[in-house]
Amino acid sequence: MGCGRVGSTLARALERRGHSVAVIDMQPAAFRRLGPDFTGTTVKGVGFDREVLTEARIGDASAFAAVSSGDNSNILAARVVRETFGVENVVARIYDPGRAEVYERLGIPTVATVRWTADQVIRRLLPAGSEPQWRDPSGSVRLLEVHVDPAWVGRTIGQLEEASGARIPFLGRLGTGHIPKMTSVFQDGDLLYAAVQDARLAEVETILGTPPKED
Repeated sequence: MGCGRVGSTLARALERRGHSVAVIDMQPAAFRRLGPDFTGTTVKGVGFDREVLTEARIGDASAFAAVSSGDNSNILAARVVRETFGVENVVARIYDPGRAEVYERLGIPTVATVRWTADQVIRRLLPAGSEPQWRDPSGSVRLLEVHVDPAWVGRTIGQLEEASGARIPFLGRLGTGHIPKMTSVFQDGDLLYAAVQDARLAEVETILGTPPKED
């Protein structure tokens, strides 16, 4: 639902991957964004209207994305699709971060546009910071890129985990993701991603952001 810049990009990307796509929008002119090569279905109407959804063959859908410009419309459409038509795999774009967290707790996956954009900008402005890549719905656990003092280079992942008390599920190395073993050695230039309890965030940042204590 929604054929703006996000919706049209999403529809084309899904179709390139071999999926059948139906797009709903209230403005027929919006479908021009799909381009002449789009072969999916376009349906004019309100995305949470049951008749409109039926015309878009929601009964055959394996997933639904509500990416219009309105928070209320997106969340209402997501709930109708899940609760009335039984589509489990739904996601709603939400501009208000506070609302997004509420709906996450209700079991409706959301993309909080403002928070995500702000995090991405901060991550580029402050490359040594530790902005979260992911938060669980309760806000108690984060997956984040952590700044690591260069003095840790040459230590094993097991040593970093033992010292910090955090879990290190993967590394970024030369532009590629790696799932490390406990014996894997932290190398110069590695990006370290840690799973951390929110209450311990400052402690983990301090431990890994300063040289290791001498054995």
